[in-house]
Amino acid sequence: MTQEILDTQDCLAPNEVAQGFSNNVMPKKAQYSKTKMLVLAIAAGAFIAYGAQVSLTVMTGTAENLSWGLAKLIGAMVFATGLMMVVLTGAELFTGNVMMMFSVLEKKITFLQLFRSWSIVYLGNFIGSIVLALLVFYSGASHNNHDALGAIAINTAYSKVSLSFLEAFTRGILCNWLVCLAVWMATSSRSVIGKIFAIFFPIMTFVASGYEHSVANMFFIPNGILLKQIPSVVAASGFSMDQLALLNWKTFFIHNLIPVTLGNIIGALVFVVLLFWMAYLKNDQNK
Repeated sequence: MTQEILDTQDCLAPNEVAQGFSNNVMPKKAQYSKTKMLVLAIAAGAFIAYGAQVSLTVMTGTAENLSWGLAKLIGAMVFATGLMMVVLTGAELFTGNVMMMFSVLEKKITFLQLFRSWSIVYLGNFIGSIVLALLVFYSGASHNNHDALGAIAINTAYSKVSLSFLEAFTRGILCNWLVCLAVWMATSSRSVIGKIFAIFFPIMTFVASGYEHSVANMFFIPNGILLKQIPSVVAASGFSMDQLALLNWKTFFIHNLIPVTLGNIIGALVFVVLLFWMAYLKNDQNK
């Protein structure tokens, strides 16, 4: 499909999306007050956590009745709800905000503004994720289906802290390559339903494939850490307490959150920002 056809249909041309990110969207984000940025980031963290929790819920018992792959697919399909809520409400998500580098490369914002946004949004996402993890924990939802929901939550958290640094890092790269493509394509659409479908397929792909998203893991792993306090949930999970000693706040940060965050940054910078900047913004004739 040619650029001219895209222009006359229901979505922006790729070079228009790149220019919009560089000249309008990201510079405006950089100008947000600290309070606005933090509040919107807390909301985004909670939205992604909602997607994570419903993903765990629909996967509970699914693998026993279908197959492992279909269970992953079903969980991945509903997880996409989290990013839909982020995009359509204007909330601030760290993994998407890595694309502010478009504006840095075009000298629309400074590195100081970039790091200010990244740090505030990352903190806000963490707060929102932890708040939802606590609310879900105290709601007793983990006892659903005879503690099976809590068991799959513990299994998910344990598997994430069991990754090697390289595994977590590369899965982070693969994840945010797709997440930023989802944001890119949603931005190109002129309709709400178009934005929803643009988000759905890349997010479904990353979750079903088992890639790692730093903000989602701010919910998944603390959720598991909280649930290992409940003996009935631990029993349903099939793990011993000695095994679950690996699931703690130290391993959360060192084994998962740090390498995944680094991978998320590289995935967005190299495979979305750099590639599309070179294609659509670097040369004057393409601006």
